[in-house]
Amino acid sequence: MSDTPAADIPTDAQLVARLLAERHPDLDGELRLVSDGWDNQLYRLGDRLAVRVPRREAAAHLIEHEQLMLPGIAERVSVRVPVPVRVGVPSASFPWPWSVVEWFEGIDGASVGAAGRVGLAEPLARFIGELAVPAPEAPRNPVRGVPLASRREVVATRLRSLSGRMEVADLEQAWREALDAPAWDGPPLLLHGDLHPGNLLLGPDGELTAVVDFGDVTSGDPATDLATAWLTFDREARERFRRALPTTPDAATWARARGWAVAMASALATASDDNPRMAALARHALAQIPE
Repeated sequence: MSDTPAADIPTDAQLVARLLAERHPDLDGELRLVSDGWDNQLYRLGDRLAVRVPRREAAAHLIEHEQLMLPGIAERVSVRVPVPVRVGVPSASFPWPWSVVEWFEGIDGASVGAAGRVGLAEPLARFIGELAVPAPEAPRNPVRGVPLASRREVVATRLRSLSGRMEVADLEQAWREALDAPAWDGPPLLLHGDLHPGNLLLGPDGELTAVVDFGDVTSGDPATDLATAWLTFDREARERFRRALPTTPDAATWARARGWAVAMASALATASDDNPRMAALARHALAQIPE
């Protein structure tokens, strides 16, 4: 199994403070690390802002994609998204772009379990409907929105890896059915690309207050984002979510969506040995897919 990738360039609060002083000297406040992910670190800046800094060169391009796409997305959707309020450009101090975003208060959707996410079914369906417009200009992403056949070998390898610690026959069957389903033949639709519970923020009553982490934003097969039906929900809420979608997915799209859930959940499961939060998300989705 894999661990969190090592940072190509380690950052700390002192470096982030220097970047702010160089680029946006009017922004000051206490800096503290609040999230250290696979691709990015998030430093809270005072009470109202946060600084999103890539850990790896690959993630630097994803920051650029967010900077490009989030302003337009924010105009289209009815929940909050982290539109950059300031941007950082490569410099002698740090070679990659970075962003200052508004700080969103909320409950991490990964922390509440499926029972606490039931109320997200309708608002998340609405968000996907608002987002999914033709967007041929969106950044290309080699692992999201693409034909599932292009992921055949990597997913098969992950499932073989998982077979040593769990039963994977049902997952393999779901994956085969997804590959056999007709491919998406419509226009490339705008996608979040990584719509798992850890990228959803909830309010105190379980309502959806924000969708975050658009690093995988792209366009392509809408089944990609519909994989959240298994990543986020249990069976009952999944049916609520499906019924609430503005356009009811046909059987082929729903089969591909389950295939995308296999692809994403197997990726989480094989890269989360040192990340209990992500491991819990993987366990939930892998248990839901056979149902």
